[in-house]
Amino acid sequence: MNAGKSTALLQVAFNYEEQGLIVELYTAAIDDRYTVGQITSRIGLSREAKIFDANLDFLSLANSSLSCILIDECQFLTEAQVTQLHKLAHLHNIPVICFGIRSDFQGNPFPGAARLMCLADDIEELKTICSCGSKASMNVRVSEEGIRIREGAQVSIGGNATYKQVCPKCFYSGE
Repeated sequence: MNAGKSTALLQVAFNYEEQGLIVELYTAAIDDRYTVGQITSRIGLSREAKIFDANLDFLSLANSSLSCILIDECQFLTEAQVTQLHKLAHLHNIPVICFGIRSDFQGNPFPGAARLMCLADDIEELKTICSCGSKASMNVRVSEEGIRIREGAQVSIGGNATYKQVCPKCFYSGE
């Protein structure tokens, strides 16, 4: 959270397209924080994207002229979709770059993120900081009043008002 993932994705898309290459951008259908089918960064950059849900078969893109596939909110991919994307990269030579978070507000992995951690050829961590100044690698869900929520559904779409990035010490101490 708040590490610049969407900004980085949009920069990668720009770099490919500046070279005349074809990229497709995808974001999760359930992410309606701004507009469904829109990748938006906190610094104001945004762009339309195709949406994915659990029913999208990425292998259907195998015979396309794509130079790259970029996925935002990849934690919402299914395990099967992650495998499909891995096959696209290795059997069809279509680079796939995914951006997302590893774990939910309880510190549990998202299934898609866990599968990505197993299959990814390269993992680059984009860093951000906790309010205490340490490196943040986890997130917590908070109420409108700023009180930490510890129970509930794994997915609840929200932005900075709903989630806060924290370091492990603050995550476990409950700060």
